[in-house]
Amino acid sequence: MRPNILWISCEDINPDIGCYAGVYPGAEYARTPNLDRLAAEGARFDLAFAVSPVCAPCRSSIITGMYPTSIGTMHMRSRGVPPPEVRCFTEYLREAGYYCTNNAKTDYNFEAPITAWDESSNQAHWRNRPSPETPFFAVFNFLVTHESQIRVPDDVYERNMRDVPPSERHDPAKAPIPPYYPDTPAVRKDWARYSDNITAMDKQAAAILRQLEEDGLAKNTVVFFWGDHGRGLPRAKRWPYDSGLRVPLIVRWPGKVEPGSARRDLVTLMDLSATTLSIAGLPIPKHMQARPFYTNDGKAPARPRTVVFGHRDRMDEQCDTVRTVRDARYRYIRNLHPDRPYAQHNAYGEVTPTMQELRRLHAEEAAAVGRGETPRLLTADQRLFMAPAKPREELYDLENDPHEVRNLANDPAHASALRRLRRELDRWQRECGDLGLMPEEELIERFRPGGQWQVTAPPIVRRDERGRTVATCPTPGASIAYTFDAPTQGGEPPRPPTGEPTSSRRWHLYAGPVQIPHDARAWFRACRLGYRDSAEVETPAG
Repeated sequence: MRPNILWISCEDINPDIGCYAGVYPGAEYARTPNLDRLAAEGARFDLAFAVSPVCAPCRSSIITGMYPTSIGTMHMRSRGVPPPEVRCFTEYLREAGYYCTNNAKTDYNFEAPITAWDESSNQAHWRNRPSPETPFFAVFNFLVTHESQIRVPDDVYERNMRDVPPSERHDPAKAPIPPYYPDTPAVRKDWARYSDNITAMDKQAAAILRQLEEDGLAKNTVVFFWGDHGRGLPRAKRWPYDSGLRVPLIVRWPGKVEPGSARRDLVTLMDLSATTLSIAGLPIPKHMQARPFYTNDGKAPARPRTVVFGHRDRMDEQCDTVRTVRDARYRYIRNLHPDRPYAQHNAYGEVTPTMQELRRLHAEEAAAVGRGETPRLLTADQRLFMAPAKPREELYDLENDPHEVRNLANDPAHASALRRLRRELDRWQRECGDLGLMPEEELIERFRPGGQWQVTAPPIVRRDERGRTVATCPTPGASIAYTFDAPTQGGEPPRPPTGEPTSSRRWHLYAGPVQIPHDARAWFRACRLGYRDSAEVETPAG
């Protein structure tokens, strides 16, 4: 029997979960009994990382198994055109008979194709699969931990906390404030609310796990829990330090993964795609850069990763280029625009109280200098993020400096680590390609010459000698979908910037000749990542 696979994901958190106490600084502050229990029943990954410290590029890596810098999806809020061999990995699962559901965020830096999911909406659920015997891959994504929810008005915060009684909320006075933040009431309130949101998410995750138990599916379902990138606070989200890239990852696989185990090998969220295919017993496509961190018998790979890579590119209106590589001990960072400040203005992030505190105190220190006084409101560690420029290189020893505030790039004692990680980063860029080094205007012109979207050619639909419907598409890399639901009057509404599908019609993935009932009509549509969908082709009844 093929295993079911369940992903429970959440937004914008580091491993600030109770089971990471003693592993990740500050995790002891967390109140997450349900996720702690999940870790006790499976494996906790202590060195798991996103490839980008912001959602859309990171999610593009997960759904494709490719580095965003390789396929052109590295900028936040963009519309990439991946190479023709690149597909949403869920298509391979659907071809193999899995019922694939997404509830509900996509945000891939390209529009989610209708071929990616059997169902993608806030109603998507494994319970909607055609039969109890159909294996499923189900994703549930929780938004309560998102950056935006730290700074909501009190009434919205209370609504988010409806299942979290005051006794389970966090005391701001006990918040483990990192040294790069000023220790003020506003910052402590942000940290406590961030932690409260994680507790609320813990309860939401528990509800999904209870449904799995109620349906009698827990023993044959592999459960993954992960966060999409670091916490939604300054110098974390959008920045390629551990605070922006290091994430929680827990896997429960009854009978395969030892309960209460811990993995210390390096993995990336991009590897979720290859791992899911491996667990389902499917081959990993040769073009994929993702690697499985479990084989289909629950074993760790013979050759685990020894380094992981990350990047920062345009973040909304912030234009920057940063590359990073990390091994089990050190993080190396290469700033390609050292003349630009760390804390460039970002309209979306500026409204966070912690960012406003940093701006206020930095401005007051500047005023003090103007008066001929010594600035004393920020510490040296806190001034680093507000500096007007960056060093070309940064090197941090995570064993001795988990908050990454002591740059060792010029320290002779760590010169060998610097040289080694420089070479690793050079090799990665050379072997995988780095489209982030190209001016974005040139990249857009390459993707859409003359500013025109490319359109997938309509599928060619015919009947074979056995009366089955066969469909092909001349556009390289195109996938084909078909539906028995007639088009809606007025067409489908435009998609939001995050790319969620808006069609109310049920689309099936075309994976080979289809026997269409004699009295039925079907509509076929072709799509390719980064292209507009084709016109639909209707097959007449009879």
